[in-house]
Amino acid sequence: MFKLDQKLSRILNGQYKRNDFIIADAKDPDMGPSLAGCGPKREKDGSCKRTVTRPEFLANIAAIVKQDIVDIMLTSVSNLESLVEMGVFKDSAVKPAIRANDTTDIWVGRGATYANKPSRPFRSASLPHTKPYTDLGLYSITFNNDLDSDYDSLEHFAMFREDAANNEFNYFLEVFNPNVNCNMDAAIIPHYVNDCIVRCLAGLTKAERPQFLKIPFNGPKALDELASFDPSIVVGVLGGGAGTTRDCFELINQSEKYGARVALFGRKINLAEDPLSIVSFMREVASGNIKPLDAVKAYHAGLQKTGHTAMRPLAADSEITEKVLMSS
Repeated sequence: MFKLDQKLSRILNGQYKRNDFIIADAKDPDMGPSLAGCGPKREKDGSCKRTVTRPEFLANIAAIVKQDIVDIMLTSVSNLESLVEMGVFKDSAVKPAIRANDTTDIWVGRGATYANKPSRPFRSASLPHTKPYTDLGLYSITFNNDLDSDYDSLEHFAMFREDAANNEFNYFLEVFNPNVNCNMDAAIIPHYVNDCIVRCLAGLTKAERPQFLKIPFNGPKALDELASFDPSIVVGVLGGGAGTTRDCFELINQSEKYGARVALFGRKINLAEDPLSIVSFMREVASGNIKPLDAVKAYHAGLQKTGHTAMRPLAADSEITEKVLMSS
């Protein structure tokens, strides 16, 4: 059994402990920002002369899986196929997952302007072709308070659920904040998103529901509101931008405090000076073994010991820069 299954079982049975907090590495940027999204080829001295190649990116994923700290490794279908062929997941307790759809608001390649319009549903992945490699995928929806686009998104979500049922395929649901001006006060948007989530799940049987959610951290009040509403809905947060190392650890700490039981981080891992080290400290923070600020200091001490040049001085990297994290 994968670690994910064991932890979800304890969470849903009311037996959650901080060690059960689920961490996922979102290594699926080729489905959105594409080539450049896979990250810079960072040398120990901090220099970056080019983007990593696909073989290098696959090697980075393999290293995280081998480390055996994350619970889920999320990739594109094409990369998962290659990783499975490489034997990366053989006898591994890390659950592989794929991005099951790629809505237009993540089409953010260099020069692209698609994300300036309300999100439209689209799916590259074929579940029958994916099933030999995994039975878990991420499905994404963005609500924009726009009747036509939101109606279309929900119709495609229904079609996906039918496809998933026919292929015995599980999923977790990502719900972004609106990607365009949705004609409402900014303060109400987190609660609008919560209402959209609860409304779109209310008509589903247990068998149709996602295993858990992936949503932006919209502050303590909004997260607590959703997480405490229905214990059968496991709430997870997404990582957002790279930010400082303190932002990374603080986001995990605050999310767990206010009811999240999952964190799915992409850029915060992929763009770190030492991804393996930052994942280790993410686990320690999530488990309550170390405070976020102390984790930043320990992370920097580790960088110095291994000869990695930090992107920021310790003082700057210890600052909380993401506004939503400052309200706690």
